[in-house]
Amino acid sequence: MTAAHPPSPIGLPAEDRQSSPHTGYTRAHWEATADGLLRAAWQWATPGGALLDLPGRPSFSGVRSDGLEGYARTFLAAAFRVAGADGEDPFGWLGRYADGLAAGTRTPGREDAESWPLIRGHSVFGQPMVESASVATGLRLTRPWLWDQLDDGVRDRTEAWLRDALRHVPAPNNWYLFPYSVAGFLESVGRGDAETARAKERAVGLLEGWYRGDGWYADGDGRAFDHYNGWALHLYPVLDAYLSGDAELSAHYGGRLREHLEGFSLLFGGDGAPIHFGRSLTYRFAAASSVAMGAVSGHTPLAPGASRRVISGALRYFLDRGATGTDGLLNLGWHGPHQASLQSYSAPASPYWASKAFVALLAPQDHPLWTAVEEPAPSEGPDRVLALPTPGLLVQSTRADGIVRLHNHGSDHVRVNEGEGQVEDDPLYSRQSYSTVTGPTAPGNAADNHLAVVVSGVRSERRIIRALGAGGGEGWGWAASWHRPVFTSGSAMVPGMRVESVTVVRGRYELRVHRVLGAPDGARVEQTGWATGRDDGLVSALHGLHGWESPDEVRAPQGTAYTPWAVMPRLSAPADGDGGTAVLVALASLTAEADPAPLDPVVSGVVVDSDAVEVRWAQDGATTRIGFAPVTVTHG
Repeated sequence: MTAAHPPSPIGLPAEDRQSSPHTGYTRAHWEATADGLLRAAWQWATPGGALLDLPGRPSFSGVRSDGLEGYARTFLAAAFRVAGADGEDPFGWLGRYADGLAAGTRTPGREDAESWPLIRGHSVFGQPMVESASVATGLRLTRPWLWDQLDDGVRDRTEAWLRDALRHVPAPNNWYLFPYSVAGFLESVGRGDAETARAKERAVGLLEGWYRGDGWYADGDGRAFDHYNGWALHLYPVLDAYLSGDAELSAHYGGRLREHLEGFSLLFGGDGAPIHFGRSLTYRFAAASSVAMGAVSGHTPLAPGASRRVISGALRYFLDRGATGTDGLLNLGWHGPHQASLQSYSAPASPYWASKAFVALLAPQDHPLWTAVEEPAPSEGPDRVLALPTPGLLVQSTRADGIVRLHNHGSDHVRVNEGEGQVEDDPLYSRQSYSTVTGPTAPGNAADNHLAVVVSGVRSERRIIRALGAGGGEGWGWAASWHRPVFTSGSAMVPGMRVESVTVVRGRYELRVHRVLGAPDGARVEQTGWATGRDDGLVSALHGLHGWESPDEVRAPQGTAYTPWAVMPRLSAPADGDGGTAVLVALASLTAEADPAPLDPVVSGVVVDSDAVEVRWAQDGATTRIGFAPVTVTHG
């Protein structure tokens, strides 16, 4: 059961269950939400409107940068709101942003009440570079009603401030799309030159290198596949092509977006929740921005009614669950405030990157996105299993409880210049599985959905995830990876030790197979399941099939983004099996079904040797065979 939250103070129109039988939300609800969020945020503006100093703990970039973030990210919501209404601005938002622009660019870098911080490289308090993209995009969207009405001095000062984004070094990931967006704006208003061309060419070249196929980009040179695909790596180039009217670019980037949405659109649960996976989750319904961009641009595999179901479902999911406090401000967290969901760069206004979802408003009132009757989301159809080999992900959705699960065998957050021992464990990537109804446990608590090798009382962590493949067929799928167990600072690595992992899914069941090689004498191995709360209506089960000896439960007192306190099942066993190789097989399940059947009778037989595992399923007699070196999976 979902915890009770006070109703959102955002004033919304009455539900329309005829047009929107699933969510009740229409375009008017999106406009009202944008207006409500803007009203709440502008209560914290400086006298000149250049900074929105929202209450809360500052980020490491400092309060002045945080104030610029408040201006820029809310400006994005206002820009989509007004541009989508063809310039109608009943609350006068653009006048406020015009005043703030003039005040903020008057003396950039000065320590006074209004001046914006200078844009510098990512290693020198570089957050203003991020916000420059929102300022530039907002100005591009609202050009006839804002930019064209400014006096020449303000326009020149704004250009001078923005150009620093072209001259400094971004972070080695999606940040290169921020100067790309600045350059696109400057070119759109006749201020392009060789410098803007270089910024765009640089970003385009990197995007081509980061594109790995099947609609998925890596967020940099490593293997980070997460929500940044949707709200950055797809959104910026497709929006640029859409606004410029460039058919060739639109076809190029739009085709990739369409392919991405084939799989990504399944990652929203029956309750509207996006998958809880990856960093920056406090951006919340920004997760739906790529679905909205696909509908607006026409580059989507979804019917208009299904697109609206996904985006409105995500918006309503968060508004109904405490994403705004009684003051109407988006808070730092997932449902309500949640410290463990945050990164060090998270500032009080960071959640307003959720504004990207308002790209949906670029579809006018008579667009099919708004006129078509809502249809079920992809996760609300028959049970689905979808293997995504490029990012190494396996998606599993069940209609009976509306849960979507993501099994991660390919996405981590380790940069190519970092060794495995140089980075801290990141629960938002390192866990084996994620879902739309559970979150990972916090650092310092027992790790959920984790295979740990325990050496001298120290549990290993998973850092770099090396994908070994993914595939499947009708009603089933698999994904596999291997990793080197990494131990906390001060504990020795074990040379040559590795863990090979395979997940096979059918219905709500997850077959979890691990082969541990090279574990030292006396080592043990532990497998945990899904972390759930006392009264959340979820059942997490974990059943040993081979190699496991000791089942028990372990608690996570810090809870997750979904529950203030969590418990999870755990299995343990010796890790130094036959010849230093241990093969372990378990069956796991997460469900919201009432009184689910136990896992014991699901599998009728298991045959294991050091090179292969064969599992027979009791219900239909089908056999799943997993081979190692190389990993192969067959089922039938």
